[in-house]
Amino acid sequence: MPASVRKAATKKGNIMIRRLLISTLVATACWAGAANAGKDDNTLNVAFTNEIATLDNYQESGREGLILARLLYDNLVSKNLETGEFEPELAESYELISDDVIEFKIRQGVKFHNGETLTADDVAYTLNLVSSPEYNARYQIAVEWIDSVEKVDENTVRLKMTHPYPLALEMLAGNLPIYPKAYYEEAGPSGMATKPIGSGPYKLVEQTQGVRFVLEKFEDYFEDSPKGMPSIDRIVVRILPEANTQYAELLNGSLDWIWRVPPDDAANLERQPSLEVKSAEIMRFAYMSFNPQFNGGDTPIADARVRRAINHAINRTAIKDALVGGASQIINSACNPIQFGCATDVTEYEYDPDKARALLAEAGYESGFTMDLMIASLPTVQAEAIAADLARVGITLNLNPQQYGSAVTTWRENRAPLFLLNWGSYGVGDVGLSTSQFFGGTGDDVVKNPELIKILQEADTSMDRDRRAELYADALEIIADEAYWVPLWTYSVFTAQNADLELSLQPDEFVQIYSASWK
Repeated sequence: MPASVRKAATKKGNIMIRRLLISTLVATACWAGAANAGKDDNTLNVAFTNEIATLDNYQESGREGLILARLLYDNLVSKNLETGEFEPELAESYELISDDVIEFKIRQGVKFHNGETLTADDVAYTLNLVSSPEYNARYQIAVEWIDSVEKVDENTVRLKMTHPYPLALEMLAGNLPIYPKAYYEEAGPSGMATKPIGSGPYKLVEQTQGVRFVLEKFEDYFEDSPKGMPSIDRIVVRILPEANTQYAELLNGSLDWIWRVPPDDAANLERQPSLEVKSAEIMRFAYMSFNPQFNGGDTPIADARVRRAINHAINRTAIKDALVGGASQIINSACNPIQFGCATDVTEYEYDPDKARALLAEAGYESGFTMDLMIASLPTVQAEAIAADLARVGITLNLNPQQYGSAVTTWRENRAPLFLLNWGSYGVGDVGLSTSQFFGGTGDDVVKNPELIKILQEADTSMDRDRRAELYADALEIIADEAYWVPLWTYSVFTAQNADLELSLQPDEFVQIYSASWK
């Protein structure tokens, strides 16, 4: 292991103590005899660390709350993450009438949890409501492309976009559930937050706000749903902030599933025969971004040779293997390879410190230089490993950790030369929400390359899928050749679960709990 990684790894802190605690928990569970209560009464017991603020999908921002929303609500379409195809859900069919209009035929006979029948009125009402400026949906990116939704007849609605938007189906799949018009008009946002009524495979039967949620299988769920008919009768979700509490309950059988387990803890839990630990690659990836315009362009990184040198100087594979682990992989493009349009046949920068030194000397920085590196949403230990690698070629980094919000503001105002962070693309598998986000002329684009902006703006408004792929490939090659980023690695999430449970994590991090079953 390189010295830089060894040095950084020593700062991970309290790992041996955590291993001892988990070993003690394992021993206790083995002595007591692990229970199998969840399988015995067909109840799935789940724990999350983070609190769930609301069950109103359009006002919730946390991933955990949005996972529960997908149990409670359905959408017009869903995305098959294995094939990448969009499948009708509450719609029985859909058709692109023009580049900015989609028509949906609404599935007949679908019931809401309160017994009401889904109609075209519910669809038009919901989508017009949540896309209105007055509603102020939590994630505006999910709704701001909707101009209006018109009821054509009792079984048909027509959605008009503000402009041709190729990500329309991506947003409609999972992000835009349909609410019952009559109930929402009566209950309002507060009612939907605490006593939600949807048409999803599970209905809420009990809630202790911020602590416990109990859901039961919806017996009138429609058979043709791409989500499938639920197999488990009852789901109990609890908020348990302490990791060791989760581990203890998982080991004694009080819990059946937990997620976002740290790699070191996952390795210890994996030794317990009653458990299964999984690692799944997700949409999120890490990168370091350059600002060639920093200080009015009077900066070493205004020179592409310096940016390429920095790429060559970082031993990404060693850092990833030592400090990230799991199913993560090295990336070379400014996107995640599992996203549509993420061309991977681009200029690559192998780890080569000697080449890095030669490029720095060629650019006039044979003696190196000192520069600030702003960090957000990335473990400091990873930044320290990167800094140690760059120090070996003469570049000294002053690490500047910040909260994500303040860091983004600093970056958009051109007040930082380097930015190290990660990006999850809102869980959307399309580079329109990764590459275009940072190079398409938006507020996050500090490069402002006119050629890139032109290419990406065409790609982001074309409804021709093949043409989009060609344009994104062109843009990604320019980004890689100019070395505007140091693409680092994708991330993975560890889950630990009862060995008798069938449940897998998807790349978008929206766990399909409704598909869970017992072996």
